[in-house]
Amino acid sequence: MKLILTLLVLVAAAIGQQDTVQQDNLLTEASNQFTAKMFSEVVMSNPNKSVVLSAFSVFTPLAQLSLASEGATHDELLTAIGLRNDIDTKAAFPRLNDKLQSVRGIELKTASKIYVAEHFELNPEFSDVIKDVFKSEVKNVDFTKNTETAKEINSWVEDQTNKRIKDLVSADSLDSDTRSVLVNAIYFKGLWNRPFNNENTEEEDFHVSKDKTIKVPMMHIRSFFSYYDSVELNAQVLELPYSGLQASFIVILPKEVDGLDALVEKLKDPSALTSATSKMSTFTVNVALPKFKIETEINLKDVLKKLDVKRIFEPQQAQLSRLLKSGERLYVSKAVQKAFIEVNEQGAEAATGNAFRPVALSMPPPAKFTANHPFVFVLKAGDNTLFNGVYHS
Repeated sequence: MKLILTLLVLVAAAIGQQDTVQQDNLLTEASNQFTAKMFSEVVMSNPNKSVVLSAFSVFTPLAQLSLASEGATHDELLTAIGLRNDIDTKAAFPRLNDKLQSVRGIELKTASKIYVAEHFELNPEFSDVIKDVFKSEVKNVDFTKNTETAKEINSWVEDQTNKRIKDLVSADSLDSDTRSVLVNAIYFKGLWNRPFNNENTEEEDFHVSKDKTIKVPMMHIRSFFSYYDSVELNAQVLELPYSGLQASFIVILPKEVDGLDALVEKLKDPSALTSATSKMSTFTVNVALPKFKIETEINLKDVLKKLDVKRIFEPQQAQLSRLLKSGERLYVSKAVQKAFIEVNEQGAEAATGNAFRPVALSMPPPAKFTANHPFVFVLKAGDNTLFNGVYHS
């Protein structure tokens, strides 16, 4: 039977401080590794296109599925989220959520909900974990009324993402074989600590490639920013903080117009960006940055398979027996993510929704930081990368 997951703690056992730190470090390292890999795969699958994604939001449903699985499927999912066992999962995710909610100066909302087919129940143990660890809502729906149910799910996602993510689930993906839809959504809105002046925004040249130039609205500001000229990345790195100074928008600009592919290849190693940002210093920088909006839909099933998350998608291999009380054999038939980001003079707004479906690193700064050719961007809250992507035009 099918299970659909849509993306956008209370811990019984007492654990020591050393274990807590180790769990947090494991999760942060795993999240960074997963984000770098997913970013690379999505960008390579969308050549010469602007894309935005949230690998971070995929972590929650994968963690939920790990707690609903057993055997080789369970081991594969634990490897993907980088934790040792279920105790780590149940302990680390609530603390991660608490850390995110404590980030000052931004609006950040994460939400999780599981829709279950009529006349079916979640496994009691899994149901308790979903509610206590992930604060997830659970609701029974009639998947045979696919249009009505898809509308209900999509309405919930819209509400959680300030209407930015629409039509995440299609009616034709729901049918009598669908047993559950796991939905995870994340919404971010932040105002620049030093906003751009609208009056300074002008239409200027943007070099899509060495052979193609177009006009884009370019925002301008001169102020103090964290900056680093990275020889290793062959790129300039600039950090634009949001109000509260605990979240930021990082721009990694290749020094060459056609240097994006080489940069993306280097960023496959998450330590490359970590090293660059750790060497940033505060300088007066003249910044020119495009005002832009990006929407991307990603087939997570294809991406996750390339990241060695495969068994949940195979009917004969998936072991998700701890999800439903009936113990019915399930697999994930579909997994999708829709992501959105808008960057303007005031700040940035971003959102994502994801869905899965189981079927039964100083140099003196230059005078200018002029982002007039393709670049990579990263939106961080605290130590966590919530969104990243590339801007082509």
